[in-house]
Amino acid sequence: MGVTERERLSPEAFRLPVEKIREGYYSDVYFNYAKATLELEGHQPRVLMQVFQRKESILGGVDEAIAILRQCAGRRRPDGSWEDGWEQLEVHALHEGDQIGPWETVMTIEGDYSLFAHLETVYLGTMARRTLIMRNVREVVEASGGKPILYFPARHDHWLVQTGDGWAAHVAGAIGVSTDAQASWWGGRGVGTVPHALIAAYNGDTVAAARAFAQLR
Repeated sequence: MGVTERERLSPEAFRLPVEKIREGYYSDVYFNYAKATLELEGHQPRVLMQVFQRKESILGGVDEAIAILRQCAGRRRPDGSWEDGWEQLEVHALHEGDQIGPWETVMTIEGDYSLFAHLETVYLGTMARRTLIMRNVREVVEASGGKPILYFPARHDHWLVQTGDGWAAHVAGAIGVSTDAQASWWGGRGVGTVPHALIAAYNGDTVAAARAFAQLR
């Protein structure tokens, strides 16, 4: 096993549903079938998996992808216990926030394919989403001409994506996020302004709403 030396987020930060990932619950079933086939045949091909994408972008989700491999690669023994596969893999990767080009290899996984065939859906999906968030936020940050950018998307997406998306926005240059969950991976807190609903609750009186709100702050 190996990864490059720069500091990464701890696997514990992601609170992965390890047992479900190991069992292929979140995986495209054909990857689960591929793993089962290899194990049934006792076939352990050594492969070199290369991960890339097709645009100029900012790399995100790679620390979580490594955590997925670290905690969920392996196989189930006949007695039902789990044989860990991480130490049998060689993993190299770029880092969160690295500038990447089209077709550039951002991570390689070398080793027995039967140990990690079931994880492709999960680690690729993680990197795809976080990279998209980083690219979009970085474009806004650059377009702002130095003005501070706040990332407030929480009510437009499912709550389960908040933690990782908030981290991606932070790495890409946003100075604040709107929920504590979004800020949790770097130990921050959510920030915000007066919501329109509160102003409406004061009969449209923005000053009254702001004064009431200020007492909390």
